[in-house]
Amino acid sequence: MEYDYNTRRPKLELPEYGRNIQKMIEHLMTIEDRDERNKAAKTVIGVMGNLNPHLRDVADFKHKLWDHLAIISDFKLDIDSPYETPTRELLQEKPKRIPYNQKSIRFKHYGHSIVLMIEKAVEMEEGEEKQDLVQMIAYHMKKSYLTWNREAVDDREILEDLVTLSGGKLQLDPNLELPETRAILAKNTRKKKSGGKKRQ
Repeated sequence: MEYDYNTRRPKLELPEYGRNIQKMIEHLMTIEDRDERNKAAKTVIGVMGNLNPHLRDVADFKHKLWDHLAIISDFKLDIDSPYETPTRELLQEKPKRIPYNQKSIRFKHYGHSIVLMIEKAVEMEEGEEKQDLVQMIAYHMKKSYLTWNREAVDDREILEDLVTLSGGKLQLDPNLELPETRAILAKNTRKKKSGGKKRQ
């Protein structure tokens, strides 16, 4: 007696549908009458949808099923699909490379957000609101610095970097005292331990 091993059977194009669906689709290709073939194809689509209910959560899942029907038939099934039938070349086409936005940042440890905040502050009119924003930026700069460099940093270095990044357009009192290093480090540590989640 010779056993019918799966390894001897034809390869399944989409194994998640199983061999019975593949046999149904192979049978579709033997139906000569086009109208009957179209009706049978819709029946098979219904069965495929029932076998894979998770596809119902996928946007335009019906379209996905018809594409799978074409794939399982090796793109040889001649029917009137409600959607444009995909081609083998289109499915095998490699995705286009996504150009990464490489921003040139002089001090990478501060991050691009700080640069954008500085640019915004430069555009503001002089006044108390602008000074408050610049102080907040300096605080965030120190916090970012300590996130990447876990050692003490002189406030004067932060203020000098602020002047550099703003092209000399933003100035703060050189005697301004930012929050203490250990206070910032302790806050960063608490955030890491809590996963950055706020307490309810």
